[in-house]
Amino acid sequence: MRLLAYVAVVLLTVAVRGKKNIEEEEYGVRYASECEVCKLVTKEVAEQLNAKDSSEVIETGYNMDSKKKKTKYNKSELRLVETLEEVCRGMLDYRIHKERQDSTRWAKKMSQTFQTLHNLVNKGVKVELGIPMELWDEPSAEVAHLKTQCEGFVEDNEEAISKWYFGEQQASLQEDVCKKVVAKHQCLSEPYGEEVESPPTPTDAKGDLSRTATDREDL
Repeated sequence: MRLLAYVAVVLLTVAVRGKKNIEEEEYGVRYASECEVCKLVTKEVAEQLNAKDSSEVIETGYNMDSKKKKTKYNKSELRLVETLEEVCRGMLDYRIHKERQDSTRWAKKMSQTFQTLHNLVNKGVKVELGIPMELWDEPSAEVAHLKTQCEGFVEDNEEAISKWYFGEQQASLQEDVCKKVVAKHQCLSEPYGEEVESPPTPTDAKGDLSRTATDREDL
């Protein structure tokens, strides 16, 4: 029975990896690595905790008859719980920059490719992508999957995050958690995608956006 279970697990792993390889080769879909997930989730948690920074003092306690305990909101469990409940929704704000190969491909701003396409449309150039223009800015398959990866990461590492939160916080959340739970953490030394400037949109001699071959033929 154990041998059969082991074989089943191996076959399932191979099937999943095969599916990912097919998606990447045929559709250019490359999901977030373990390192990228940790990097982005801890970044989002830290940002949301900062956004919830408050000098407020709250009362905690469940028994109406007992005296409630006063706690600083900044060190309360409530602040952490609220953050972890909201953090994965923030993953849907990311966009994939396929012109980049490292972890900077994840950024909360429009990719250079779509900036160029929107600029072409604004110039009156007809652009056909096979999908309606109103869907251009919808989360991609990678981004939608990133939200699912975030939910799994938070569930698996909630104890480590809580330990950091209630501790001295001498190191950043990312440094404290990711270097413990991620085997390969090279991406942690890379800048965030928002910190990387995209190269300027290519222009022709007149300063207009470069037209496609089809557009030139129509002129």
